[in-house]
Amino acid sequence: MIAFLFPGQGAQQVGMGRALVDAFPEARSTFEEADAAFSANAAGMESAHPASLSALCFEGPEEQLRLTEYTQPAMLTVSVAAARVLASLGIQPDYVAGHSLGEYSANVVAGTLAFADAVAIVRRRGRYMQEAVPVGQGAMAAILGLDIASVQRACDEAAQGEVVSPANINSAEQVVIAGAAAAVERAGVLAKASGAKRVMPLPVSAPFHCALMKPAEERLAPELRALTAHDPRVPVVANVDAQLKRVGGDAIDALVRQISSPVRWEETVERLASEGVTTYVEVGVGRVLSGLVKKAHREATVLACGSPEDVSAVELALRGTT
Repeated sequence: MIAFLFPGQGAQQVGMGRALVDAFPEARSTFEEADAAFSANAAGMESAHPASLSALCFEGPEEQLRLTEYTQPAMLTVSVAAARVLASLGIQPDYVAGHSLGEYSANVVAGTLAFADAVAIVRRRGRYMQEAVPVGQGAMAAILGLDIASVQRACDEAAQGEVVSPANINSAEQVVIAGAAAAVERAGVLAKASGAKRVMPLPVSAPFHCALMKPAEERLAPELRALTAHDPRVPVVANVDAQLKRVGGDAIDALVRQISSPVRWEETVERLASEGVTTYVEVGVGRVLSGLVKKAHREATVLACGSPEDVSAVELALRGTT
């Protein structure tokens, strides 16, 4: 059994997708489709709006690519382009999952959402998430080497009437917390006192996947539910509960709830393993998810596909298994 995994925000880099577009017509047509959808949703945007999503991915500037409302459609596009290249070679997943934003890529590849709809909705998702909390008022930090129960206790003690909670439960020893900036700092100090190996503040512009994102969830929910959704061709394992979504409406509901709820990534990998998945392909930019899979499912085969060379390696590794 093969699962495709799709990365979220944070792995973006200038130049991403260019080699795939140069090498594969499926990638080129994906970026053309994304450019059309991106431009169609540019009304009312600031004068610094990028000329095209392709140009932003390939040429930057990096500062603009890091803006959440641009990062999200850019990452989605690279992931979908890579997945379509694999599909053209007959490589299809039995299950899909994505980390945070990556769950949108998973739903596109599964057929739940049309790609053009996804490009438009994740752009608005990024904007709404950024606008939910003024820059500087929220924060996120990675807690390394401390179990989730201890991290939760640190957050509960540090809150003092403010929001701070686990946001990404990535592995047994890697939990990201999010919330009000001062509360996150207090929780980090308590986590260190409880035995955490490291506390790493993250360079993010908003505190994702916590209660402070409720305003963004409320703005995006009606727009998500207005989209045409189909039952996915293969099950989607959702971040919010690590359960299989086989019905379009259920997959959309999971995307709504995901905005202000923690990403249960370790449980997601465990669920895939329990379904019989033995091979994971990280589709898109980076190798972050590959590393997390190896911690949760040590005996699995883990591959990554973000470049033409990766495509060849994945094809060789999976020949005869799909």
